[in-house]
Amino acid sequence: MELLKISAVSYLNTYPFVYGLLQSGFLNNFRLDLDVPSICAAKLAKGESDIALMPVGAIPDLTKYEIISGYCIGAVSKVKTVLLLSQKPLQEIREIWLDNDSRTSVQLARILARDYWRINPVWKNLHPGLNHEENSMESIVAIGDKTFSLKKKYRYIYDLAEEWMKFSSLPFVFAAWLTKNQLPESTLNSLNQALEFGVMHINETLEFFKDKLPEGEDCYSYLNENISYTFDEKKKKGMKLFLDLLQK
Repeated sequence: MELLKISAVSYLNTYPFVYGLLQSGFLNNFRLDLDVPSICAAKLAKGESDIALMPVGAIPDLTKYEIISGYCIGAVSKVKTVLLLSQKPLQEIREIWLDNDSRTSVQLARILARDYWRINPVWKNLHPGLNHEENSMESIVAIGDKTFSLKKKYRYIYDLAEEWMKFSSLPFVFAAWLTKNQLPESTLNSLNQALEFGVMHINETLEFFKDKLPEGEDCYSYLNENISYTFDEKKKKGMKLFLDLLQK
């Protein structure tokens, strides 16, 4: 088989998957690219990747796809790194800046504002070059490793996975493993074995990536307690509800 092109998210929550792909030995002859979620989505959509850890909010853009793994990036309580940060309580928020590294998180914030929080803020896009640390931003949806330091600058922190659970009583899925191609069963089995290996070796993952870990954070607790990797039936129901609400 020719070189298999894989695109995965570059954040801490994906490190176990990356470790499994790189170190388990189950999958061979592949190239792994690490990108922000929006780029993962674009690469799969354009055919630049064979497999991608696809942001769920970008799935409706695909005319053809297959979910190929029993693993995902999900949350069953606080996720800790997908946040609405604000200087004001929810009901006083008038504008929200949006981190467009992940459309899924932006869409989730919009759904919660409309259907759960019942607020109608002005939404502003945080274009490339604008600083997440800008103190004049009243409220911002922020994702990924940057939230570890960014949250210290805001008075109010709303965890979007936790808010979704309050709203829906279901887990949230941020990203799932997808392909647009017909891949050999042996390749899919090897992929899933590699992902499982990583999830089962969190300590080794953290040691492998020790130079990239955010300082002062309990990364072991984050990966074990805040990120839920198994793509089970409840997560599938949560994902379906989210995609249904997007159609509104």
